[in-house]
Amino acid sequence: MTGPGLLIDHFLPHPHFELARTAIVEAPVAEIYAAARELDFTDVRGRIVSVAGWVRTLPWVLLGDRPGSEFALGVAGKSGKPVSPWRRVEADDFAEFEGPGYGKIVLAVVVVPYGPHRTLLTVHTRVAMTDPESWLKFRRYWRVARPAIGAVHTALVRTVAASARQRGHSRPTRAPIRADAPPPAAEARPRRPGRRPPRSP
Repeated sequence: MTGPGLLIDHFLPHPHFELARTAIVEAPVAEIYAAARELDFTDVRGRIVSVAGWVRTLPWVLLGDRPGSEFALGVAGKSGKPVSPWRRVEADDFAEFEGPGYGKIVLAVVVVPYGPHRTLLTVHTRVAMTDPESWLKFRRYWRVARPAIGAVHTALVRTVAASARQRGHSRPTRAPIRADAPPPAAEARPRRPGRRPPRSP
C-alpha cells in the first residue's frame, strides 16, 4: 500500500453505504489515538450498549494501522439471514474479496490535530456488497439500521473522548520553568516568641 490516502479509501474505495461522525475533542492527538486503540466496546455506555456489545463479537481484522494517525478494522458478512454468517478476511485479501452474497464492512478511526491542544476525531463506517442481490437485501436493512449505527458512532466518539481526558488527568503535571524567571526567594524563618529584632547600629 502506497500513497498518503486514508486506509479506508484503500480497503473499501467504492462503498455502497457509509456513515461518519466527526467531533472536536479537548485532548491532544496522542491521547485520543491511544484511547481509541485501547477501546473495548464493552466500555461504551448509553442506549446502544447491546448494539456495541454485538459489534464487539464480530471477527474483526486489523486491516491497517498508522500509529498516532488512523487505523481500520474489517469484517465480511451476509445479510438477509436469521443468523448472519460472519467471515474473517485477512488484510492482504480484504480489498479483493468478492465472496458471493457477502458484504464487506470497514470501521476506521482517524485523528488529526485541531490546534495545539485539540483533536479532530472521526469514526467512519463503509459497507460494500459483492453482488446486486445482496445490495438489494442490505439496502432494506440499512434504512432500519442506519440510526443505530449512527448512535454507535456517537457513543464511540464520546467514550474515546472521555477516556482520553481521563488518561490526561491521571498523569502528574509540572509547571514549566522559564529560562528568564528569577530564582525563588529564600523562605523566611519565623522568629522565636519573646525575642526582639536586632537594632540598627
